[in-house]
Amino acid sequence: FDSGGYNLKAGAGSMIELMKFDMGGSAAVLGAAQSIGTLKPENVEVHFIVAACENMLSDRAMRPGDILTASNGKTIEVINTDAEGRLTLADALIYAEDLKVDKIVDLATLTGACIISLGNDYAGLWSSDDALAAQLEESAKSSGEKIWRMPLVEGYKEELKSNIADLKNVGGRAGGSITAALFLKEFVKSTPWAHIDMAGPVWDGKAGGSTGFGVRTLVDFVDAHATA
Repeated sequence: FDSGGYNLKAGAGSMIELMKFDMGGSAAVLGAAQSIGTLKPENVEVHFIVAACENMLSDRAMRPGDILTASNGKTIEVINTDAEGRLTLADALIYAEDLKVDKIVDLATLTGACIISLGNDYAGLWSSDDALAAQLEESAKSSGEKIWRMPLVEGYKEELKSNIADLKNVGGRAGGSITAALFLKEFVKSTPWAHIDMAGPVWDGKAGGSTGFGVRTLVDFVDAHATA
């Protein structure tokens, strides 16, 4: 559950009552793991990594202004405790690359900014590798899930500069989903990587439930890499 921490989600539009869906990216990974484990595609190895935590108020919770050190030694100035998902994802990406994998795909309900950009039907896709992005776009199309590729604007990294750490965990208000993706990119050295921000399509407001978004795309993506 994501309360926002000391930057508590409060007021109209905060969606705190819906934050049970903030584990949607992890749920998609686990759902894909179950499906792929059942299908058993041949000659492809897949690692499913979930960096799980709750973002709650307590005497042990991180505070605005704290400096955190990621597992690769990079330091992060916490400007906003409600931008916590990218902090756990950072270590997950480092861990994944240490496994010497060929490709990394992360999914998260990372930013409200992505909902503002693309609405509730589309997930945003950012990638350092055009071929990987094209494969994911094809898998999304084949599975009937809507994904739209977004830019990794290198100039926006200026927003993440900190005077007292290697980087801040948030930039300014403008382009928030892009700066979030750029933050994650800082924790992948050279492996082809893609980030899917699925904050919009994770939840069906009319039905009042989750959609399972991302599972079909991931399963199709892995299946496309399998060989008989």
